[in-house]
Amino acid sequence: MKTIEIKADEALWRNNMLPEGFVVKWTVADGGLAKAGHAVAEVRIEGAVHDIVAPVDGRLKIAVGVNAVIEPGMLLATLAPV
Repeated sequence: MKTIEIKADEALWRNNMLPEGFVVKWTVADGGLAKAGHAVAEVRIEGAVHDIVAPVDGRLKIAVGVNAVIEPGMLLATLAPV
């Protein structure tokens, strides 16, 4: 089955004044199993914390660490469906 990319949704940024955010925490460990519809990470963008949700059940492979700076559309992790 195809690996699914989890990216920083561009819609989370309301304006271009602060074009970057950062990863607050991962709620699923690297290599752990994520459940569809459940948060795998929290990111802070423009002062607000947002959950990053797994679109399908799968094994998570983290691409960026905690406190990493992120930008709109950036790859955060991948999921290998199970």
